[in-house]
Amino acid sequence: MTDAYDQGIEPAVRETGYEPLRIDRKEHTNKIDDEIVAEIKRSKFLIADFTCGVVPHDGKDTAIARGGVYYEAGFAQGRDIPVIWCCRSDRIGDVHFDTRQFAHIVWDDPADLRKRLRDRIIAVIGERKLPSS
Repeated sequence: MTDAYDQGIEPAVRETGYEPLRIDRKEHTNKIDDEIVAEIKRSKFLIADFTCGVVPHDGKDTAIARGGVYYEAGFAQGRDIPVIWCCRSDRIGDVHFDTRQFAHIVWDDPADLRKRLRDRIIAVIGERKLPSS
């Protein structure tokens, strides 16, 4: 997911005038859960990517959901903070049925994610207009 963030999410957010934040790249001394909740509360919107990991089990691949993403998306929704739902195309079938009704950005590679996410932010949130100097 590092490439997806560095080449897709971060540039898309910046191109729309917003400042992205990935919690594991923020300096702090708080408990990580408290820091996540505090940052969600301060956010204009949340990007939640549900691309899961896969591990071999009994001769076939088993999807391992990223449970924290479900919690964070639900927490944001409960606070009326818009959630932009994303998932890589090869893992969309593993997204929990309770969230499949949301319009996920289904992406193939980081460049695809960047374009689709940029378009979604503009359409749903709007571009952030920076004050002129």
